[in-house]
Amino acid sequence: MIVAAIYFVLVSVSILLTVQSTHVLYLMLYTWDRSDAERKARAPESFLPPHLSFSVLLPARHEEDVIQSTIERVVRADYPPDLLEVFVICSQDDTGTVKKAEEKIDELNREGLHNVRVVVFGDKPINKPHGLNAALPHTTKDVVTIFDAEDDIHPKIFSLVNTVMVQEQVRVVQAGVQLMNYQSNWYSTLNVLEYFFWFKSRLHYHAHYGSIPLGGNTVFFARELLMRLGGWDDRNLTEDADMGLRISAMGEKVRVVYDDRYVTKEETPPTLGHFIRQRTRWSQGFMQTLKKGTWKEMPTRKQRWLAFYVLAFPRGQALLGLYLPLSLGMILILKVPVLIALFSYLPVLLLAAHFLVQVVGLYEFTGAHGLEASPKTVVRMAIAWFPFQMVLAYAALRAMRRQLIGRHDWEKTQHVGAHRATTEEAESRVG
Repeated sequence: MIVAAIYFVLVSVSILLTVQSTHVLYLMLYTWDRSDAERKARAPESFLPPHLSFSVLLPARHEEDVIQSTIERVVRADYPPDLLEVFVICSQDDTGTVKKAEEKIDELNREGLHNVRVVVFGDKPINKPHGLNAALPHTTKDVVTIFDAEDDIHPKIFSLVNTVMVQEQVRVVQAGVQLMNYQSNWYSTLNVLEYFFWFKSRLHYHAHYGSIPLGGNTVFFARELLMRLGGWDDRNLTEDADMGLRISAMGEKVRVVYDDRYVTKEETPPTLGHFIRQRTRWSQGFMQTLKKGTWKEMPTRKQRWLAFYVLAFPRGQALLGLYLPLSLGMILILKVPVLIALFSYLPVLLLAAHFLVQVVGLYEFTGAHGLEASPKTVVRMAIAWFPFQMVLAYAALRAMRRQLIGRHDWEKTQHVGAHRATTEEAESRVG
């Protein structure tokens, strides 16, 4: 009976993993599979004259190395300066970032540009959503948008969003974000491809069904909508996903735009420790949002199920991390009937399919950005595949532990500007 129970569990888990992996594969290929989705994802081919004005929020903490370059890129965007205002948001103990920002503001003032200021907050919690809430009352423009401190934005991003919002009469736009430094370390290629498929395909599926966890930056809101919602939940570690589901529960349409030409460029975390802390924060934030229950307020069962599926995924990832070593052990010590073995290999076949799609995605990503993929990169991906899944599972387990013991402090991710070196390499090759 014990052996039969083991067989039953093995087959059940294998079928469950197969179904889940098949669904994820479908989401990864959504915009490639549906011509209408791919068409809707694209940016307009021509832009309208500037009509909307933009308040840009730049939350920063210990970002002395990158904040000046980011301010420069935003201010020099190809959009009328009088229709842009920029707020660098820092806690009062972050004197280094404040100093660097003020130095850049002084430099811009000498050029006659007076549309950047620093907002300093002194109360807790010290995290991104609280900083956003501190700056929101200071905004005066039609649209509020967020960029992270290391972001390299496209000069035409405001023209793009202005056109989409005016032509399509939408009040929320999620534009593309793309990690760039795909060869920095052993996990960076897989991390880059996560972003590639998430923003290029999967978010369009969520937007289509009206149940979307928004990305953390390059998202644009009509200011009056944000004010009506009361800003962000400053206790939530994934305030972006929470905001997206709150907006979805209102029935608000979200337009997702992913065009390789106009993505905001970012970097993978520079060390494994920083990557784990970042992924732990995201997993725990999803757990917080699941417990909060906003997803239950969505009008349709499809929307509620989709939101639940996304928010519960970190828990599934944690269980998968426990299951994978166990399954390897069973392969070595457990002799099973042929039919049971065939069922147990179904998830392996889906993993192989995932890997092949990722390889194709690698070549599409590098081709779109003037970079170069090589067989060596593919081999590195193959070697890193299993360890990468285990790292994600460990981060999810770590998030569960933090949630259980009531720890909700914000673990900072370091930024060193590695994506800028990759972008310069691409521009040099194209040149």
